[in-house]
Amino acid sequence: MDFNIIITFLTCIIVLFIFGKIFIMPLKSILKLIFNSILGGLCIYMINLIGANFGFHIGLNIVTSMLVGILGIPGAVLLIILKVILRLK
Repeated sequence: MDFNIIITFLTCIIVLFIFGKIFIMPLKSILKLIFNSILGGLCIYMINLIGANFGFHIGLNIVTSMLVGILGIPGAVLLIILKVILRLK
């Protein structure tokens, strides 16, 4: 095997490794955000199931599910407090 072919092969592997590292980090963040948003939507759905007995409802949309997904339980509490304070229907 020629020495230039080996150097080219190793350079290509290193370049692929660098590009893989660059593009995998944002992909992990996006997948984590999607997963947390789905969990946030499920949390809002459970709040609506329990709140149906009391006439309480929080709108389930992408903004509220992402808010609860990013902030977690404090995000759900924030939505409940905003709903009670503003009395949105």
